[in-house]
Amino acid sequence: MDNLLELQLANAAGAGRAQGTPNIGGARNEAEARATAEEFESFFLSQMIEQMFSQVGEENPFGGGPGERAFTGLLHEEYANVMAQAGGLGLADRLTSEILRYQETGEI
Repeated sequence: MDNLLELQLANAAGAGRAQGTPNIGGARNEAEARATAEEFESFFLSQMIEQMFSQVGEENPFGGGPGERAFTGLLHEEYANVMAQAGGLGLADRLTSEILRYQETGEI
């Protein structure tokens, strides 16, 4: 399982450089690596939450309308941010150590 995670991180780092997305090698210290890892976990969680709520209908007394549709994505992002800051799925811990390990070995 660790080999799979390492392969996925290496692929993501390579794809990020190709697409102009932030490079995980830009973290200069452990705090920046942790912030990057939490940001990634928050993004991952927001995608999961979006899928989870995609089947929730608007058939409730106080729901629906264009306002709800406009701000639903922001609500999902905020849910994900709070979850990631509270520990989330534990991805940020593992990602932080992997980012730091990649920096030490110079693989990024």
